[in-house]
Amino acid sequence: MVGKANLNLVGFLLIAALFFTAANSCSFTITNNCPYTIWPGTLAGAGTPQLSTTGFELNSGESVRVGAAPGWSGRIWARTGCTFDKTGAGVCQTGDCGGRLECNGMGASPPASLFEITLGQGNDKDYYDVSIVDGYNIPLVAVPVGVSGCNATGCVYDLNMGCPKELQVVEGAEAGGVVACRSACEAFGLDQYCCSGEFANPTTCKPSFYSAIFKRACPRAYSYAFDDGSSTFTCKASDYSITFCPQSSGLRRSNDVPPVPPVREHRYGEVVQASSSTTTAFPAYILLIYMFNLFLAN
Repeated sequence: MVGKANLNLVGFLLIAALFFTAANSCSFTITNNCPYTIWPGTLAGAGTPQLSTTGFELNSGESVRVGAAPGWSGRIWARTGCTFDKTGAGVCQTGDCGGRLECNGMGASPPASLFEITLGQGNDKDYYDVSIVDGYNIPLVAVPVGVSGCNATGCVYDLNMGCPKELQVVEGAEAGGVVACRSACEAFGLDQYCCSGEFANPTTCKPSFYSAIFKRACPRAYSYAFDDGSSTFTCKASDYSITFCPQSSGLRRSNDVPPVPPVREHRYGEVVQASSSTTTAFPAYILLIYMFNLFLAN
């Protein structure tokens, strides 16, 4: 009888641990609202594991959810104009990560619009931003889901259309041939633009003529290295909706929540519509009570 009780206790504790982990985990719902295919990439920061997928194809109108553990830190971006063979080798016009479908620890080649986040552990808040410090390729907006009082952020303006000639990445006929807009740091390599050398601190590194163009177009996005004050946000959410091309037919205010597109099957991740944390947690809560009662009965 004692042995059976011990087994029941061990089983209960294991299930409780699993549900505690699930209840405290986070996810990213990545949506492609562009009128063309994109290839999202993910990169974990130092000391945190890579996500279950580090790169995948996402057709227009598709939405994929990728889970992340508490404390995860990293970035998510979209690659465009990619071609890959059956082995996953290939190349992208923008945002390439070493010429592979799965980035596997490789970051985005600039210019690329980036969503960056550090998930809090326990009651600690999440810190997140959208950065165009390394340049811009396509618009995106990030919205915490299922919580109130948290800010959306992003860059919804098509910077490729107004990109200064000296920063333009030109390839093909789309948008006048401009597929991305480089940062002044990448274009000129000067310390004053890169916030390096004697400019490697907020006192000496100030917004440049070029970063000011980015900031006027996308006031909530990071435009240069020390742009923290107006560009870093905090929240505690169980899901973050990351939408590329939030409104492909026009501009959308940065605090507007993007519409949820039709959900289609996809071979990577879990395809879902965005849901609130309450809806997600309810079944786990009921099952945990059931298992606890079952333990007491034995």
